Amino acid sequence: MLAASSTSHPSLDPAILILGGQSYPLPVLEGSEGERAIDISKLRDQTGHITLDPGYGNTGSCTSAITFIDGEQGILRYRGIPIEQFADNTTFTEVAWLLIFGHLPSEAEYEEFSRDLTRFAYLDEGMKHQFEGFPRNAPPMAILSAMINALSCFHPELHELEDVDQFRHAAARLISKIRTIAAYAFRHSRGLPYIYPDPALRYVPNFLHMMFSQPYQQYLCPSLVRKAMNLILILHADHEQNCSTSTVRMVGSSGANLFASCAAGVCALWGPLHGGANVEVLEMLERIHQGNISAEEYVKLAKDKSSKVRLMGFGHRVYKNFDPRAQMLQKVAEELIPLISGDDPLLDIARRLEDIARSDPYFIERNLYPNVDFYSGILLRAIGIPTNMFTVMFAIGRLPGWIAHWWEQHQAAGGRIARPRQIYTGNRQTDYLRLESRGAA
Repeated sequence: MLAASSTSHPSLDPAILILGGQSYPLPVLEGSEGERAIDISKLRDQTGHITLDPGYGNTGSCTSAITFIDGEQGILRYRGIPIEQFADNTTFTEVAWLLIFGHLPSEAEYEEFSRDLTRFAYLDEGMKHQFEGFPRNAPPMAILSAMINALSCFHPELHELEDVDQFRHAAARLISKIRTIAAYAFRHSRGLPYIYPDPALRYVPNFLHMMFSQPYQQYLCPSLVRKAMNLILILHADHEQNCSTSTVRMVGSSGANLFASCAAGVCALWGPLHGGANVEVLEMLERIHQGNISAEEYVKLAKDKSSKVRLMGFGHRVYKNFDPRAQMLQKVAEELIPLISGDDPLLDIARRLEDIARSDPYFIERNLYPNVDFYSGILLRAIGIPTNMFTVMFAIGRLPGWIAHWWEQHQAAGGRIARPRQIYTGNRQTDYLRLESRGAA
């Protein structure tokens, strides 16, 4: 395992905080990519003060050796490898191993991990009955979270993970079974029979087989669809300390097991401000198409402050230049969609919106460029994934990152339960009044 490399640098001058005329030196830490942070871990003990940072936009919650992002330069790296290098001939399985175990797998490690993903794909037959308890219109993310938690009931031996080999088997089980759970949730919503995993198929084709095959008629995954789905999952596999990953770490800090922590990550990802953005992109393109609105007219409405129209899929909280993931998905979309859908009006609208945004000073000045959600929804739609399953696809992709962060935190020395502070703004001390003394409301 790789240890986080942020350390207090002896050659860096401390930051000086002055409160009430008294100076407090605060250590300055520097990461391996030159990122610097002021260490305030002893601030309350020394000064009686805390910091206030709603949304944690300026607060580092941990040190980590998994993923590096430079939003100003449009850089995303997994374990030091630029995301662009995963564009061709890379599988999601390989990237999952890299994130979790800190290095690219050897041929033997890759084959063994692949075999584990194959043999762990089946769900206990008792779990099939759990699906029947959900209504047909149940949100797939609710089912996904509940069934990941249910897995812990069927594998109690994996609650305590201290041995690396035991952890590897637990990680493989989760990564393998999440696609089976997702496929079963989809088929339950349609009243279709469940399709068992095929041990002859690799990760992505096996998932699509469970989604789309029918009895006596197996879905055969085209190579370009396999490439596109692999890339979608890879590009969503980790993204540093985002909302869902931070949730996994916070839940894990209590000593909660891997299953419970990842189920909590699913719940965080379910929020429309996190995992639902590509759904909103597709809904926007559909509205433009069905409303016979030109891309130019829609952009004009989006720029009007009095209008409630929003341009979805542009800009990113982290990336201030461009989103490297969007550029990679755009290339695959240009290859795949004409072969599957022919002339797709939604892709034409997306192209036009991007052209306008890249040439309009309004968007240029505000750094509003296409992000990963802009093209992922169009690709998933072309593959045949229904809109209500988009966020489930995100969760399948993000699971290796969650597992990697849970394990990194679990292995770290001196770990503490996460316990943020607050600034209280409620009533000062008041007295309790008995009901008969309170008067009319």
